Amino acid sequence: MKAPQFDVGSFIKEQREKSALSIRKLADMTGVSNPYLSQIERGVRTPSAEILRSIAGALSIRTETLYERAGLLDSDEPPGVRDAIDGDTRLTGTQKQALMEIYTSFIAHDQEEV
Repeated sequence: MKAPQFDVGSFIKEQREKSALSIRKLADMTGVSNPYLSQIERGVRTPSAEILRSIAGALSIRTETLYERAGLLDSDEPPGVRDAIDGDTRLTGTQKQALMEIYTSFIAHDQEEV
């Protein structure tokens, strides 16, 4: 089942603002020009997978999350913990990364016991 489509640009903008980054700072961190990044956030341009990967790294969110929101990747996994962590606007990028690492370690541990 394909995940519902979201506006990847507005999601990137929301995450950037939550991380307290200016568009210029995010552009510097990703190597993407300010105008191009602005166009992505406004939905005028569709970013490539490589640019999404760079943005995800700078915002400390899963690359797969941006791929799914851009329609580049179908999610076989039902919405759950990872989506909740990525989508929680109250968390900073650092907090999201820490929670994701903890969750991933628990999942890996459970799979080893099976």
